[in-house]
Amino acid sequence: MSALALAAGLLLAGAAPRPALATDLLAAWAGAEQHDRELAVARAARASAQPLREQAAALWRPGVQLTASAGAASHDSDTRGAHFAAPGMGQNDGVDFSTSTHGGTATRWALQASQPLYHPQRRAQQQQLQLQADMAELQWQAAHQQAMLRTAERYLDAALAQQALLLTRQQLQAVQRALEEAQERFRIGDAPITDTHEAGARLAALQAQELAAQVELQVKLRLLADSTGLPPETLQPHLPAAAAAVATASTALPLAHWQQQAEDGNPGIRLQRLAQELAHAEADKHSARAAPSVELVAQAGQERLHGSGDFGRSRSSARSASVGVLLTVPLYTGGMREARQEQTLRQLEQAQAQLDSTRQQVASQTHAAWLGLSAGAQRVQALEHALQASQSRLDATRTGREAGDRTLLDLLNAQNDAAATALALNQARSALLLDGLRLALLAGQLDEQQLRAASQLLHAQAPTPANPQPATGQETRR
Repeated sequence: MSALALAAGLLLAGAAPRPALATDLLAAWAGAEQHDRELAVARAARASAQPLREQAAALWRPGVQLTASAGAASHDSDTRGAHFAAPGMGQNDGVDFSTSTHGGTATRWALQASQPLYHPQRRAQQQQLQLQADMAELQWQAAHQQAMLRTAERYLDAALAQQALLLTRQQLQAVQRALEEAQERFRIGDAPITDTHEAGARLAALQAQELAAQVELQVKLRLLADSTGLPPETLQPHLPAAAAAVATASTALPLAHWQQQAEDGNPGIRLQRLAQELAHAEADKHSARAAPSVELVAQAGQERLHGSGDFGRSRSSARSASVGVLLTVPLYTGGMREARQEQTLRQLEQAQAQLDSTRQQVASQTHAAWLGLSAGAQRVQALEHALQASQSRLDATRTGREAGDRTLLDLLNAQNDAAATALALNQARSALLLDGLRLALLAGQLDEQQLRAASQLLHAQAPTPANPQPATGQETRR
């Protein structure tokens, strides 16, 4: 079992170690698409887009309504001075008519169909619903890209924590051997007690550092496992072998290009533009409350009343049917329309201010990511040279220790510096890779192709420096 596999297996208290599997970034993303909770929330919100579009279309379709009622009713009517005319009975003026029904049975039904012809308020509502559906789709796109970046960040965080623990354990092994050597040399009188104390102090410090690294790795692997659904004990994330290709491809284009790409494609800016249009539509809707509306209306109905009254049994029935145009002109709403319109105008100003703020933030973030790539590539190169120098210093210190020109403390410091430089190099490479993904996200261009390109730069990297050893040759021969 490799050291990386052993490090991952020891994270589970009381569980038998299991062999670690090489975890590809694309495999982690495939798991995150199914298990990432934030992405699941965005997916559920996206499902509301289609119903919103259906509602927008339904606003201009015919509506049909049926109403019916039944119950007990009383009805009395009294007419005086009416004109009466009937065949064979002549004409009479000043005729009185009276009807009476007490506790009778009343039934009523009505069927009405309407088709909007001209309705500014509905048109504004339709625009609002369409914009809300567009926002739901865009929010999903933004959440999808954010989930990609979040997965890459958690993946590389876990890989760095894994590498930090491995380097710490390598140092522990080397310091343990140095302590044993110092104790043996002190026993035979070939070295002062200070070498033993120095090695023991460094060993204790590294043991504490190892415990902290174990906790950090367990936390990072748990976070990655929760978002991907992969068992934490089988995760073995990879570190970037090199990320200069990403920086070269991204910084080959000028900053102005990326700023324009972000202005046109950034999901946050696009969402704020839609929010501004939505505020416009809300203002238009309240302005349209004062506009007349025209509908084509067809209706039919019947009313019946049966019962007994002052003049015996009574029965009345009325039927109606009509087709025509209904004109509605709002005249006064008690000031509600004006107040709502004023509110929407203030909301429109707020949306414009938020859009300007988002543009400024995205421009600043794009600038920072582009500079991070430019400076990050140089930082990686500098750390690569520093690592070579640290390795050379370690070799020279080991040789000097064998020759008696360097102390044990010098050797331990050289080993510590080499391990710290190796870890810093991995951190810089990871940061460079993430800056490339962030720049693509800010421009609205982060997709699986970008993630696949990043995954190709990852590999199961061997720890550097490899197996640092204290010098044993000359001291053992003494």
